[in-house]
Amino acid sequence: MQKYIYWFKEIGIKDIPLVGGKNASLGEMYNRFTKFRIQNSKFKINVPNGFAISAKAYFYILESAGIKNEIKKILSDLDTSDMQNLAEKGHQVREAILKAKFPEDLEKEIISAYQKLSTNYQLSSTNYQLVDVAVRSSATAEDLPDASFAGQQESYLNIKGEYALIEACKKCFASLFTNRAISYRQDKGFDHFSIGLSIVVQKMVRSDKACSGVAFSIDTESGFQNAILINGSWGLGENIVKGVVNPDEFFVFKPTLEKFRPILNKKLGTKEIKMIYSQEGNKPTKNVEISEQEKNKFVLNDDEILQLAQWVKIIEKYYKKPMDIEWAKDGIDNQLYIVQARPETVQSQKNVNVIETYKLQGDSHKLLCSGAAVGSKIGQGKTNVIKDVHEIEKFKKGEVLVTEITDPDWEPIMKIASAIVTNRGGRCCHAAIVSRELRIPCIVGTKNATQILKNGELITVSCAEGEIGKVYQGNIPFEIKKINIQKFKKPKTKIMMNIGEPNQAFSLSFIPNDGVGLAREEFIINNFIKIHPKILLAIDKQQFIINNKKINEKILKTIENITQGYKNKSQFFVDKLAEGISMIAAAFYPKDVIVRLSDFKSNEYSNLIGGEYFEPKESNPMIGWRGASRYYSEEYKEAFELECQAIKKVREEMGLTNMIVMIPFCRTLEEAKKVFLEMKKNKLIVDAYKSKRNQLKIYMMVEIPSNVILAKEFAKIFDGFSIGSNDLTQLVLGIDRDSELVSHIYDERNEAIKILIRDVIKIARQNKVKIGFCGQAPSDFPEFAKFLVKCGIDSISLNPDTVIKTTLQISKKH
Repeated sequence: MQKYIYWFKEIGIKDIPLVGGKNASLGEMYNRFTKFRIQNSKFKINVPNGFAISAKAYFYILESAGIKNEIKKILSDLDTSDMQNLAEKGHQVREAILKAKFPEDLEKEIISAYQKLSTNYQLSSTNYQLVDVAVRSSATAEDLPDASFAGQQESYLNIKGEYALIEACKKCFASLFTNRAISYRQDKGFDHFSIGLSIVVQKMVRSDKACSGVAFSIDTESGFQNAILINGSWGLGENIVKGVVNPDEFFVFKPTLEKFRPILNKKLGTKEIKMIYSQEGNKPTKNVEISEQEKNKFVLNDDEILQLAQWVKIIEKYYKKPMDIEWAKDGIDNQLYIVQARPETVQSQKNVNVIETYKLQGDSHKLLCSGAAVGSKIGQGKTNVIKDVHEIEKFKKGEVLVTEITDPDWEPIMKIASAIVTNRGGRCCHAAIVSRELRIPCIVGTKNATQILKNGELITVSCAEGEIGKVYQGNIPFEIKKINIQKFKKPKTKIMMNIGEPNQAFSLSFIPNDGVGLAREEFIINNFIKIHPKILLAIDKQQFIINNKKINEKILKTIENITQGYKNKSQFFVDKLAEGISMIAAAFYPKDVIVRLSDFKSNEYSNLIGGEYFEPKESNPMIGWRGASRYYSEEYKEAFELECQAIKKVREEMGLTNMIVMIPFCRTLEEAKKVFLEMKKNKLIVDAYKSKRNQLKIYMMVEIPSNVILAKEFAKIFDGFSIGSNDLTQLVLGIDRDSELVSHIYDERNEAIKILIRDVIKIARQNKVKIGFCGQAPSDFPEFAKFLVKCGIDSISLNPDTVIKTTLQISKKH
């Protein structure tokens, strides 16, 4: 008798031809990682039990019902470029399969297995019930490393009862011929009858009462392999995959995961709706709105994030390739489960030896809307705003697809679009996944693109400007550069980078480099925190009158919106600063990452939310209360404590010990010692003495003439120097670099500046102290970079877009 049912315990990854990629992977994980199979709790992974209906069953149905030839005839004049033809042919094939009668022996075997699965999950011996199951398609060509068939066939959740199960199986078999599946196979050169369909029947995880999501063992945007990306939303997982919700997003760092708690970044999604079980008619699931409390709460706590990350790391290590994983949390037993695992098929196939960069030309462009950028390319074309999938036949090759969301039914036109823009969705939604595979720019989660963009309007879609994707009016010129870094020769002088934007750090890490010579805290505070630290401390103390002025209610409301989920508002500052620093430190780990402590001027601090209540009005803030002078000041030291806490968290909680701290604008030796004492009070260092600092290296910015004149003395208390030419130039030449009136005199190449630079490099080398350069000059002037090399500088830190060009210039001399 032919066997059509295989339990997870009977199958493994070698059985893809028999049970498809999804079933084979579930079987492999069930046998290798579940608590029923192994004793070492460190490697236990929860995988719900189930069984596979093999691909032999699918071919058995086609033969017994005599519909194989009928399907071939229907597809004989298929034209996938004709949307109407594709839709008609797909519908005819699906109807033929749905009307086919299941062979009686196959139906009995499926029902018998379902009953056995139900018995295994009975909570009571006296009250037998058939269990709720997920019925998913598992194609025999699915989840291959170089082709992703994921999402092309249907899945059915909360299926309960024998009749419902058989009907769901019929629909799964028919979904092998959805329009998008037919089109995809045709494009990839797969014969329609060489691919069979197996079905997963798996016990449901009650994530309708908790949460679910997806996880990748690689960053899906940059291909950075040391980070784990986890997305999650309330309820069943279909909404994330379909892009209906903007989920929570978490990044975890793999290399330090065994000994530390390296959650690099936590971003709260809007999560407007959730999918739950339905009792309405024949609909097994439905979407409902979520409460404000749920919107403002992360779906996972830190322990759960780290547990999932450990599982993702174990699975990736076992399969020896980057993985795309689906997870769910059961709201009844409060356990996490892995419900799918397949190879990641986009970034893992990318040639990491070729760096491709896109850059818009000019700077005065009219911004129409923005959202989350997917990829790093630029696309252009006329907009085609389509609000219903039934209108896709109106779409023409080379247009920009603008819509609410996409699902697999949109794929036939997505592959001919020059770019895609959606109102809804996150970085792991359907539109994002498909556009990555197609390598076209995509912006998701704009909220209002379908209202703002008009049909036929010429636009430029830019994903080349960081995390935020931007849609501009018109056809804006742009340039593309490709560099093969395999042929790239490094000079003896270390070439580091200046980094401000943490969200670009993963991508920038692929540029040949020796670490980060300058990571600016100001960018993180300005863009991710936005709030003055002292007003957060005041709110925590319930102090709403500052210097006889009552804090404006509007400001308090803005702060409350930004810091949602935080009762302790100053902790928001610590966490977000730590996240920004950690993203940069992780991207370049284990190379040195030099983080400059905050160096806002008082006028810049005033521009932060609530800053006007705490900042003085200085006539020349450029040489006023800034840098080191703030850190030990009675008026600011409490805020500096928050910076120390953030750095401590990055090093001690996340294990990112490659981070070096740099003190800016340190005028005197006494000032340096006062800052060290504050760091000691905040337990950032054990002792102020250079040899007893708990392995934390502290550098000083050389940007004041006194730093050069007393360099020998500063070298006794600092571990290294970094020359900042911007401030050094203005202070040596007596120029306010913000003044247009004397800007023509400002020049870092002035001989007076070069003499000081040459002297301080010589002193540093004599005293065996590391010295680098992080100013603007070598990024702008290649000859200045050569001057630094000739002086014997240890490292030069450049803006990312000039690293390749400047390195090649320097290398000519080596």
